[in-house]
Amino acid sequence: MTPTRTGSSGRNSAAGRNPSSRTRRRSTGRNTRSSKSMRSQISQKPARAKKAKLGRIDISFFFLVIVLVTIGLIMVFSASYATSLYENDSGLTLVKKQAMFVVMGLVAMYLLSYIPYQLYFRLYKLVYFGCLGLTALALAFPNAGNASTSGARRWISLGPLGTFQPSELMKFGLIIVFAALISINYRQMNTFKKGIVPFFAYLIPVLGVIALQRHMSCIMLMVLICGAMMFIAGSKVYYLVGLVPIGLLGLVILQAMGFNYIGTRIDTWMDPFSDITGSTWQVVQSIYAIGSGGLFGVGLGNSTQKFLWVSEPQNDFIFAIVCEELGLIGALAIILLFILFVASGFSIAMRAPDKFSSMVVFGVVFQFGIQALLNIAVVSNAMPTTGIPLPFFSAGGSATLMQLGQIGVVLNISRYCRPAISRKKDPEKPEAKKNEQSSIKIISSRDL
Repeated sequence: MTPTRTGSSGRNSAAGRNPSSRTRRRSTGRNTRSSKSMRSQISQKPARAKKAKLGRIDISFFFLVIVLVTIGLIMVFSASYATSLYENDSGLTLVKKQAMFVVMGLVAMYLLSYIPYQLYFRLYKLVYFGCLGLTALALAFPNAGNASTSGARRWISLGPLGTFQPSELMKFGLIIVFAALISINYRQMNTFKKGIVPFFAYLIPVLGVIALQRHMSCIMLMVLICGAMMFIAGSKVYYLVGLVPIGLLGLVILQAMGFNYIGTRIDTWMDPFSDITGSTWQVVQSIYAIGSGGLFGVGLGNSTQKFLWVSEPQNDFIFAIVCEELGLIGALAIILLFILFVASGFSIAMRAPDKFSSMVVFGVVFQFGIQALLNIAVVSNAMPTTGIPLPFFSAGGSATLMQLGQIGVVLNISRYCRPAISRKKDPEKPEAKKNEQSSIKIISSRDL
């Protein structure tokens, strides 16, 4: 029996029988090396993703806030100069105080932009009862703040530090609570049991306390914010509309309980020139200021209505001074800035990482937008007079701190937002065009 030779012919014959074996061995070696490199890259991806999860703040939104705050501080200086000079012998007293609150608010905004928003969801009940307790505590300070306004009790006295209005904090507390309830019950928001009852269980005690403070404008603002959040979340429209008669009945009851100024303000709105030297003074002087501005205004600092004609022009009626000094063009520019602010905020809400954060952003941005709209409507006598300040413009320590603090929460949520995407067809890939596919280009929110 002849032994088998295992020389080169054998190797060649083996290669002949399987000519791709050597190729497979080489490709296997390359695949092994490439798989090792891929595994090493994959092992780094969680770290990279974790690091990139907390990104930068939304620059466009932040820029709009800074522009509004800067213009607002300039207008407070101009509008408050005469009042400050008359009351304090210095035209800079009020603007210095407002600038101090702006700086404190910017610091709070910066710090809150780094506090994870998930903390508010875990502590939403504590936030609610803490804000409600502070709001009720204001009833124990009958002589704090502007208590002469229809017997209002809206402020807590802080001694030499001034006063604090807890209802500003309560607005944010309600936004947090409603956002948490929506994230918990969002699959059943179209039912009365889950889409209405739990929300009003939290809202009604707040409205009762605010009513005792005689702060009807705050009640109206809270109802609008909460109703908008519930509507966006999926609550049935007929449930919400069905609650309107209950609200009107509540106004009638309050009028019967002694809240006579509600009817007086409605009468003033219907006929603003009925009592020029009395109840309609503020509205009439505001109309004069708006009309005096014309198209381009009388110039920054040249207002005449701020010289003790418009009462406290640096507060709720500051937009009248804006119209007088900057004219229609300046007023429209500021309105446009508010529209861009709301649009940028809604963009953050649409790209938020979860239901809770999205509703928080929506609630905060809607609060600013509706406050600006109502304030401008009041100044122009398009609706009855209310005590709603113009965000970023009206002077006030509590409002300024809370507004910039809420902006900090929105900026923190913007750090977690997914980037915006734009879909464009790739001209370099005809097969993609053939299959009607599109490439996705990642762009920053700054490019919106």
